[in-house]
Amino acid sequence: MTRPFRQQIDAGILDRAAAIFARRGFAKTSVQDVADAVGLSKAGLLHHFPSKEQLHDAVLAQSDALGGRLLDAVEGLPPGPDRDRRAVEVVVDIALAHPGVVSLLLTPITADPGQHDPTDAAAAAMRAFGVDPEAVADTDPERVVRVIGALAGLAVLALAAVQEDLTTAWRPLMVATALDTLGHRSTRTPAHPSMEA
Repeated sequence: MTRPFRQQIDAGILDRAAAIFARRGFAKTSVQDVADAVGLSKAGLLHHFPSKEQLHDAVLAQSDALGGRLLDAVEGLPPGPDRDRRAVEVVVDIALAHPGVVSLLLTPITADPGQHDPTDAAAAAMRAFGVDPEAVADTDPERVVRVIGALAGLAVLALAAVQEDLTTAWRPLMVATALDTLGHRSTRTPAHPSMEA
């Protein structure tokens, strides 16, 4: 019975650690910073993850697994509106469930070059939308800007939605906004439940 509870705690630690690593980078993040963020003593955190390096490795592994989940979801779909919609929906669901990990996943896309090492998950996010992160200069600039804009916007919106406990209400609006950013006009922006009468 303690296994699921520990897994929940570990997932929470990884998500908070990911957000801190995204904001400060690995070198400027201490074990105490993460411990304070998750409400544990330094010793308590080290009980879950014996070193900062192991914590960071676990964060990256989770991030990469989520990036793989995104690529799996769009596999076989040709580039276009249907693939973009599926990718957006998966990114939104991942972002709402793991806002810290998504911050880390998207940091290489939105941060100053050299500040953070790119992760496989960040590359997966770009590839899910048909942009090869290693050939950005050879890709249609409008597409690159739209994809980066949609991903960055989703990351910010997910953090706000989780903080305000509005994940259910905002999810359809986040999907519609990202699709609009990608150039796929939504036929209908979902109304807020309180506005439907």
